[in-house]
Amino acid sequence: MAEIQNEDRPRNSLRGQVSEAEWETRVALAAGCRVAQNFGWNNSIRNHLTARVPDEPEKFLMNPVGLMWSEITASDFLKVDFEGNVYTESEMPPGPAGLSFHGAILKANPHLHCSFHLHEADGVVVSAMQNGLIYTNQESVALYGKVGYHEFEGLAEEALEGPRIANELGEKTCMIMWNHGLLSVGTSIYEGFYYMQRLVEACQVQVKLMSTGAEIRHISKEVCEHTYAQFQKRAAKRPLGQADWLAYLRLAERLDPSFKL
Repeated sequence: MAEIQNEDRPRNSLRGQVSEAEWETRVALAAGCRVAQNFGWNNSIRNHLTARVPDEPEKFLMNPVGLMWSEITASDFLKVDFEGNVYTESEMPPGPAGLSFHGAILKANPHLHCSFHLHEADGVVVSAMQNGLIYTNQESVALYGKVGYHEFEGLAEEALEGPRIANELGEKTCMIMWNHGLLSVGTSIYEGFYYMQRLVEACQVQVKLMSTGAEIRHISKEVCEHTYAQFQKRAAKRPLGQADWLAYLRLAERLDPSFKL
């Protein structure tokens, strides 16, 4: 493999060493990491963006422990299987928690392509609120009825916790992990990113709103259901998040095109 040099560290490119489908998925995940970091969703070497390898559906890609999302590249992602075997040469390991619950979610849901997990600050704040997420604005209602919850059990590394998370997620697209953080899934990377962005922004609005001490105007169940149906009608015309994702790819290019290495 040809070594790529940049001002931070030497890297080996996997382009041409993996299938085109896998490479495109790697590039998309790396772009997602760069954009998410730019949005302030992650400022550490932890948290995960994962996606199934399209032409090897029993394997998935995940970022290793040890890299900031602002520096990660397409070649840095590890290819792993549901049993935790690693197929990418790297000095950096996969996160055990990521292997546990992302693997369980993707294994239990063959139709899903990706699973994302964040410890974004406002999301963690909401995860520690007794009643969890409340629907206070138009954008948050796009998630109405689609947010599940999982009890905090300590570090999510136990083998049996992953299947419990997958079971509790069910048909939902998002999860608030109590006292922990946020999770989203999607049938495509742009759909998973769409749901995560909605969830993060809903938590941010909720934290700001509650900090004012003002009485909250709640949206009725009937209007929430109606508005959610309107969002789904839009999705029938164009997949959720697709237009946003094209803009995010352009943003990733402007931030630093090295994510494609």
